[in-house]
Amino acid sequence: MTDAEWAVIRPLLPVPAWFQGRGGRPESYCHRQLLDAIRYLVAGGISWRALPADFPDWGRVYAFFRRWREHGLITGFHDRLRGKVREREGREAEPTTGIIDAQSVRAAATVPASSRGYDGGKKVPGRKRHIVTDCLGLLLVVAVTAANIGDRDAATGLLRQPRRLHRDITLVWADGGYTGSLVDWCRQKLALTLEIVKRTDDMSGFVVLPRRWVAERTFSRRLARDYETLPGSSEAMIRWSTVTRMSRRLARPRAAGRR
Repeated sequence: MTDAEWAVIRPLLPVPAWFQGRGGRPESYCHRQLLDAIRYLVAGGISWRALPADFPDWGRVYAFFRRWREHGLITGFHDRLRGKVREREGREAEPTTGIIDAQSVRAAATVPASSRGYDGGKKVPGRKRHIVTDCLGLLLVVAVTAANIGDRDAATGLLRQPRRLHRDITLVWADGGYTGSLVDWCRQKLALTLEIVKRTDDMSGFVVLPRRWVAERTFSRRLARDYETLPGSSEAMIRWSTVTRMSRRLARPRAAGRR
């Protein structure tokens, strides 16, 4: 990462216990080195053991990645970055609207059969990523399931999270795959309006639909295939990918006339 990015994200990093005098052993490597290694791995789609010798030992990097995943540190770090990006864009840190979407991707041979399936609609064997973003396309929640899990089935659990974590959200846009009883369920159980944005009959080929395109661009090309054994690691990889994009966005010079 650049010096400008590091200056932006350093105050948002979790503070180690040993640094606050609460015990534990100091880490052997600077957080910047470890973050750079994970960003390199996510961007290149390489295996852990293929990390170049310029970075810390791959085992140390993976241990850092696993610790942040298991203790929710990557989620907290990601969410703090998202709030900064929203404020930079002249918005409140907490969103009031969202967009829900899903993406089926092929899974590598290393993905266990117990966490993979077949999406008959997309004809994709593997896993499915379910996400809710804000109106800027910034990730709010993510869940990785087998590809045979329907969008509506996953949405009932997924939409509970933004209502619990972001109480100001009252409206979520979705595509035609979320129609049916889910709309009424959201209104009755979550006090949430689920608005369906559909294609019309006269549309053919690729068409940019209002609101829905924002969630579509959130899926990174790097994440075109799932290599992770654990669904939790897949979710962490998606967050690390969006962390990179947000840190670059914050480090970018403001355009003339912008806040």
